[in-house]
Amino acid sequence: MNPLKKLFQQTAIYGVATVLPRMLSFILVPLYTGVMATGLYGEVNIIFAWFAIFNVFLAYGMETAFFRFFNKADDENVVISTSLISILVTTLIFAVVALLFQAPLAHMLGIDIKYVWYVAMILSLDALVIIPFAWLRATERPTRYAVIKIGNVGINLGLNVFFLLVLPWTATENSGGWFGWMYRPDFEISYILISNLIASGLTLIVMLPLYFRGNYFFDRVLWKRMMRYAWPVLIAGIAFTINEVFDRIMLEKLLPDDIAESEIGKYSACYKLGLFMTLFATAFRMGIEPFFFSHAGTENPQKAYAQITNYFVVLGSIILLGVVVYADVLKVIIVRDEAYWEAMDIVPLIVLASFFLGIYHNLSVWYKVTDKTRYGAFISIIGAIITIGINYFFIPVIGYMASAIATLSAYGTMMVLSYYFGKSRYPIPYNFRKILFYLGLSILFSVLSFYVFHRNLYLGTALFLLFLGLVYKLERDTLRKVFIKNKG
Repeated sequence: MNPLKKLFQQTAIYGVATVLPRMLSFILVPLYTGVMATGLYGEVNIIFAWFAIFNVFLAYGMETAFFRFFNKADDENVVISTSLISILVTTLIFAVVALLFQAPLAHMLGIDIKYVWYVAMILSLDALVIIPFAWLRATERPTRYAVIKIGNVGINLGLNVFFLLVLPWTATENSGGWFGWMYRPDFEISYILISNLIASGLTLIVMLPLYFRGNYFFDRVLWKRMMRYAWPVLIAGIAFTINEVFDRIMLEKLLPDDIAESEIGKYSACYKLGLFMTLFATAFRMGIEPFFFSHAGTENPQKAYAQITNYFVVLGSIILLGVVVYADVLKVIIVRDEAYWEAMDIVPLIVLASFFLGIYHNLSVWYKVTDKTRYGAFISIIGAIITIGINYFFIPVIGYMASAIATLSAYGTMMVLSYYFGKSRYPIPYNFRKILFYLGLSILFSVLSFYVFHRNLYLGTALFLLFLGLVYKLERDTLRKVFIKNKG
């Protein structure tokens, strides 16, 4: 099979695993805002921001290191067992420390101490499936990966609906029954965390067979090599997570107390519209990472890497323009409460920022396959500095618009720096005329549609159709080779 065609087939499956659960998660936005006051919804966002940050520390780059060493190891089982033991030990240490020092941890994070146990357990369960999920991807089992991921989110969503809607209604109708005994008023955040805890626990049970598939052997020399490869990935992950979620924490700290939670709610809700680009970029990245490593030793892999980036930019440009043009249609479906629409001006900035991040991940292949992950750490740190700096100085002046501008500036800078450092260290023949044409034209049409034509749906649709026509005319032969099966 054509390796690029195989890549896109796997990316499509990973896309289902990523897009479908996230699409279902849109249900939680009206659900949460419907049953919780603004303050509680803001607190939920803060808790999940800390989830994202701690997930990076508990993974400490081992997932990427696993990919790298699994594909070039003489004995794959040694890589698997060494990685599993490493994650298992560090996770147990974290769980014990978190449970022993709940009060200081709650104070540090700025959350209620009653949530710390849930947070620690969920983080620990999620950490224990990092290597099993990486193994599924490394062994090219996207379907099983997708089924488990979708099952996890389906259970989580079902439990959220049960605890936040069904249980209160049933308990009210039958206060003396079992549901009445189970129901607790003002328990919404705990119910949300319990839903996550059950889903994470069931996922670990499904993934446990990898822990019992062979004899355990901890290769200390291999582990040291993996950690040398992984620590820059950890630094990059921390910096990346700062770019991704730290703005919510800074908004809470830097805005006046009487409006902070409301502003975070508006910003977070409209930020959801950028999820379409994030989903595409994430699914694409999950498909290409194993491809990058498995083809690093082939003849002239740089040509394939360049083609992949070209395809990403073409498809990403279509998504960018489509989301911006139809933002007012999407907001009615996803962000149903008009109180949140005040933040709609951030949408083009967030979607473009996610596009830049996707391009950055494609460009970052050079330091991953050459074991120079320290460059990824350096680039991500620069992005984090930009994020923190712009947020710190401008949130008090322009509020959440500063956070959107910071996100765009950080990811744009990271994209440029990755290309700059990579062009001399691992030259890849990117077609920059094509990349700049599609990227520039989609940005121009987006600006015209959203800001100049004031989101006029008819004029925006005309620009979108014109762009699609240009893509079809210029790319039809290439796309047919990838997506249409050859006859004969």
